[in-house]
Amino acid sequence: MKVLLQIVTSSIGKKWIMGLTGFALVGFIIIHMVGNLQIFIGADTLNAYAKFLKTSNEVLWAFRLGLLAVVSAHILAAIALVMENNGARPAAYRAEKNPASKASRTMIYSGTLVLVFIVFHLLHFTAGRIYPEYFAHNLPPDAEGRADVYSMVVRGFSIPWVSAFYILSVGLLSWHLSHGVSSMFQSVGLRNKRSAPVLDALAILLSVVIFVGMSAVPAAVLLKIVN
Repeated sequence: MKVLLQIVTSSIGKKWIMGLTGFALVGFIIIHMVGNLQIFIGADTLNAYAKFLKTSNEVLWAFRLGLLAVVSAHILAAIALVMENNGARPAAYRAEKNPASKASRTMIYSGTLVLVFIVFHLLHFTAGRIYPEYFAHNLPPDAEGRADVYSMVVRGFSIPWVSAFYILSVGLLSWHLSHGVSSMFQSVGLRNKRSAPVLDALAILLSVVIFVGMSAVPAAVLLKIVN
């Protein structure tokens, strides 16, 4: 146990935690995005998908708690590495121009803003604390007796400032991923001079796909494509 703790708290251990939790979070984002895009198929498909996710409350809450643990570990490792790096660099070095990309230099800030968005998102569509009158469980059920998640999403994103906030936040998330995806591979030792260009291009491509995919729903609602 002591050896394991030493490994986890070492610089290499923190980087591995950042990398592995990063992979898990990117996977979740992609799955979540694909699930959300089912709104374009229709209300029946989205409501059926939402019901499937809640088939077992025990499994659902185990997944939620596991995801919370992954997010917490990712954030704590990121903060620890930033503090460690700042403490190790002399003031003169920190004052010099950083050759890293803008995304890299603002990772801690974009990550913090993304965390704020996650909390808002949970309060909005998961807990129903923001505009509770549009929360699925406060709306009449659909024709099959299921929670009308489709109507909840449409009504929620019909509010311009909410959709604008979501699109802006997804943009920040994508900005974060434009560097983070490549850094994940570096953290676990899979990024080198030969693979760096490919991984950097993959990071940008994935960040664009996620931005388009996740902002498509609020944009479609605002434009009355989905109603």
